[in-house]
Amino acid sequence: MPLSSLPEQNRPVVLVLGGGNALGSYLAGTYEHLQQRGIEPRWIAGASIGAITGAIIAGNAPENRVPRLREFWEQAKIHSGFAPNRGSSIRHAYNEAHTALALLLGRPGLFGHRFPGLLSMLPWMPSDVALYDHRPLRDTLERLIDFGRLNRGDIRFTAVCVDLETGDEVVFDTAQGEVAPEHLLATSAITPVFPPVEIGGRLLCDPGFTNNLPLDVVLETPPPEDMLCIAVELFSLTASRPVSLGASAERANDLIFASATRRSIRALQREYALHERIDPDGSSVTLLHLAYQSGSDERAGKTFDYSPASLQDRWAAGMRDMEHALAQLAQARRQATRLTVIRLDPRKAAAAAAAGARVRA
Repeated sequence: MPLSSLPEQNRPVVLVLGGGNALGSYLAGTYEHLQQRGIEPRWIAGASIGAITGAIIAGNAPENRVPRLREFWEQAKIHSGFAPNRGSSIRHAYNEAHTALALLLGRPGLFGHRFPGLLSMLPWMPSDVALYDHRPLRDTLERLIDFGRLNRGDIRFTAVCVDLETGDEVVFDTAQGEVAPEHLLATSAITPVFPPVEIGGRLLCDPGFTNNLPLDVVLETPPPEDMLCIAVELFSLTASRPVSLGASAERANDLIFASATRRSIRALQREYALHERIDPDGSSVTLLHLAYQSGSDERAGKTFDYSPASLQDRWAAGMRDMEHALAQLAQARRQATRLTVIRLDPRKAAAAAAAGARVRA
């Protein structure tokens, strides 16, 4: 189903991608399906791994985008030699073991230990502000992203950070200036896991705790023309009831990162309703919202689970979820409102997560 067969066929597409560290292979899967359908965004805004994913897309020629995303996640994964299916009796232990390995050893090309790091909690050690050093990520970004194309290509790109001292949101946008590797390091510097990055005298970090899916950056002001906004986040507000302490911790983690999105969408709906009263004939936005539903074997440490099975399952779930979301979009009845919100059916998302990857790489 190419975009030409959707109700929004003549609308520019904006892609908003949320943060979630190792969950980000889901984002790559959603983009791969979009590209297969011939749907390319005009503008990508992202936070954390969402910004990194968006920069890889915008910073490469169309034919190189999915291969570069695969290269990024191939480097990130822990090559343990086997990948049990989702639903396997050993899958939970497998995930937990790979999470522990990532935290113990770091990931080449992404992050490693820093000194004193965790040791700074001891009374005789010097102070530190983070556990890991993510400067190795810079070399990976410079290898996978053509920053010349990123800043002067066809896709507008926006990365969102937070000022650690003031709490203010800080936006870097190729429509307003150059985006460099340090901006991507800043947006992915989740406190206190990774150290904040100083840019222009401001100490910047990952916006995950405040605005993990930066919808307001693209929708705060009604666009000059009708728009399709596809928003993909990596934490879900809906899930089955937790039956263990680990599952309870996972739900708490998901609620922390996903709750801001619900508040943002509700605020945007109120604002667009006011715009509609003032200017009924103004441009309209269709917001297609997807959220990754974790598999039953995933727990609170899932954002550091770089196991081959989990990365493959998330990528596959992203492809299936985008397929289902576009089908919902095609079947939705067109509403005469300035902002229409279409959410992927969470039951379909849960089924996609449970299915895992059909073919192991």
